[in-house]
Amino acid sequence: MSDLRDTGDAWIEAGDGGRYWGRFGAAGLLAFDHARDAILLQHRVTWSDHGDTWGIPGGARHEGESANDGAIREAQEEAGVPDHSVRPRYTHVLDRGGWTYTTLVADVVTQFEPEITDPESHALAWVPLDHVEALPLHPAFAASWPLLRPLLGPPPTVIVDAANVIGSVPNGWWKDRRGAAERLRDRLHTYLETSNGVRAGFLDLAEPRVPGLDRVYPDWIVVVEGNARGIDSTDRIRVLSAPETGDDTIVSAVEALSASGSITTVVTSDAELRVRVGAAGATTIRGVKKLLKILPEE
Repeated sequence: MSDLRDTGDAWIEAGDGGRYWGRFGAAGLLAFDHARDAILLQHRVTWSDHGDTWGIPGGARHEGESANDGAIREAQEEAGVPDHSVRPRYTHVLDRGGWTYTTLVADVVTQFEPEITDPESHALAWVPLDHVEALPLHPAFAASWPLLRPLLGPPPTVIVDAANVIGSVPNGWWKDRRGAAERLRDRLHTYLETSNGVRAGFLDLAEPRVPGLDRVYPDWIVVVEGNARGIDSTDRIRVLSAPETGDDTIVSAVEALSASGSITTVVTSDAELRVRVGAAGATTIRGVKKLLKILPEE
């Protein structure tokens, strides 16, 4: 009889001396439904590791499989999570020394009901955030939950001061401000299409603020003004045309996002604006060189 298990389905001993499932590490999906104010949890079967506890759908990664792909695949196999029903927001990595568990924190963008699609679950349920700690949780999830719960809010957002970014490079932008803004938008769009989010440190969420947080997948807003007003948004970037000054529009956007509880980063090197957005509640302020460093060349 052939062994149909994946080569990643095996126990390994990690650097901390513990035994963990997944030769190539493991990953799971923490799906958050804003409308329900609840997360998807799995009641693990008795015979499984730490059976009869509640945790997120997840399991061993395949060889060569990214953590995000592994988390989605396992959630589909164990809970019937439909394609394209969630949007990544964060990845959190638990490193045991040669073995890692990655939690993909994702927003539900299309509501669904989970289905038990393999023998590893007693039950699947949308559990309200305030009820999670009342359940007998898988020990690893219980340890991570205090770090992950604060991330389950409005999406993180990066606001880009387009005029300041464009004006930082003497490449003749003043001859065609609108074209320069469109090129910046396109460079950012290409980056978002080809990159695996941004490092948590870009939003000032790296150690020690959120231990283990690795990548962030924020919403992006590019604020334009003057002759650049009216350029189109993309499916990854919202272009916001300032009715008057770009600075005032950025400050207003930060105030609204801060009031909603969003983690907000502003990209600008304008000294006065940096003071204003800080007072308005921006979580982080980054200079334009930080952004230009990660963007593809024009």
